[in-house]
Amino acid sequence: MDRALLQRTLAEAGEPSYRASQVWEWLARGARSFDQMTNLPAALRERLQASVPLSTLDLRMEAKSDDGTVKALFHTGDGRPIEAVLMRYRDGRRSVCLSSQSGCPLTCGFCATGQMKFGRNLSADEIVDQALHFRRGEAIDHVVFMGMGEPMMNLDAVLVACERLPDLGVTHRRTAISTVGWVPGIDRLAETAMPISLALSLHAPNDGLRSRLMPVNDRYPLAAVLVACERYRARRRRKVFVEYVMLDGVNDLPEHARELAALLDRRAYKVNLIPYNPTGAFEGSSPERIERFRAILAEHGLAATVRLTRGRDIEAACGQLAAQTGQPAS
Repeated sequence: MDRALLQRTLAEAGEPSYRASQVWEWLARGARSFDQMTNLPAALRERLQASVPLSTLDLRMEAKSDDGTVKALFHTGDGRPIEAVLMRYRDGRRSVCLSSQSGCPLTCGFCATGQMKFGRNLSADEIVDQALHFRRGEAIDHVVFMGMGEPMMNLDAVLVACERLPDLGVTHRRTAISTVGWVPGIDRLAETAMPISLALSLHAPNDGLRSRLMPVNDRYPLAAVLVACERYRARRRRKVFVEYVMLDGVNDLPEHARELAALLDRRAYKVNLIPYNPTGAFEGSSPERIERFRAILAEHGLAATVRLTRGRDIEAACGQLAAQTGQPAS
């Protein structure tokens, strides 16, 4: 919801300031309309219904995967496309993957979002409204900023959104922000009072290969990024999660695994190996090659897991978000 518009509308109606908090409490609990907000006067509910949209976003399409994952395509008020994903797990977790930008300016070669035209940063309201869309259907308990965009390039809005997430049932310790290695953002996250997890999209164990896959490495090379991650760890006393997408014959060879193990301090990092979700640019590593890579890391004392892929059949998996989806929203 556009909170500034809500506050103006309430002020024009001569309502006390606490009305805004009442509206927010209902939204955070999953209210679908102002009619449900029964502690607001009926006349005020009618006025808000006519003047304040429940969301800053317009749901255009929605797709549902066989594994229970749901991907939503929204348009912002100025027509910018963004996507968000709800991932359901058998243990009961409900995790939402949020976008922080429409498109992404950093053009990583393996990522569909990076091939889109960059639109703009999203506001905090637009970020929160992605989570609220899913909260209106069911409880959520985890959030990852791993959707469209580089969150560290829009950190002011992302952190404001994070401040509101506990009201929706998502604690700060169950919130993670992913970055390709935007050093100023990593340092700012280390200083925030919120205990938010840091995830680093690494994807290569050396500068030459990483620059080929991720042009941002020319600006913030591996050494600078890892020093920033160490500053975060020293400040927050928490391990950094490393995301490593497995590309067949590109970054998945045994020598790459050994190089990665030598690069990362096992006390500071936990590696998440990600099966590549096809976007047309590369081929994904086979399960056998991924397991060999993981075993080599383990032999060198570096903890690694293989990510369970969710929503691949609806192009909702890691790296696939490109403002496309399967069916119109009902």
